[in-house]
Amino acid sequence: MVKFAVGIEYSGTAYCGWQRQQNSGSIQALVEDALSFVADHAIKLVCAGRTDAGVHAVEQVAHFETDVHRDLKSWLRGANSELPKDIRLKWVVSIDKDFHARFTATARQYRYIIFNSSVPSALFHDKAGWEFQPLDHEKMHEAAQDLLGEHDFSAFRAVGCQAESAIRCIDYISLTRNKDLIYLDIRANAFLYHMVRNIVGSLV
Repeated sequence: MVKFAVGIEYSGTAYCGWQRQQNSGSIQALVEDALSFVADHAIKLVCAGRTDAGVHAVEQVAHFETDVHRDLKSWLRGANSELPKDIRLKWVVSIDKDFHARFTATARQYRYIIFNSSVPSALFHDKAGWEFQPLDHEKMHEAAQDLLGEHDFSAFRAVGCQAESAIRCIDYISLTRNKDLIYLDIRANAFLYHMVRNIVGSLV
């Protein structure tokens, strides 16, 4: 068996999230189907972290195993030819058998964007949350620093979270602003279900 890692970029607007679900379009299902087309057998992906409905990815990492031999260019171009325009493989590399997309990952990073204006945006309606009340991003940044370190984040996870433990470690969180756009960048060893959006809601 040969093991490969892939980097995936996608716009999640039209999908139910990463994880394959019955009767709902998912990123995982489409990428697995595209890779299966190239392999000519069923491919199963393991990702670094599942994303929710409407969440986008710049570089989601996943791995798969196969006994089929294809060169890296064939995996990349072949899979992309089968994917819709809002999902793309950015790279494919062969990896050591001990690599695991989920357990080898040391951190995950998210960016949450707030469009802060009295009028909602036509261009950012599916890429940013909207808040019409004026926000002070500097005070939000200051408050967010209390979240740094290892804590029990039970208060920030949603109903339906399947994680056995709510202990997570945030090593970076920052809020910056460019005109009407406020950016929250956050990095942690892992995140709970809806943890990032609940942190944003609390800061707002």
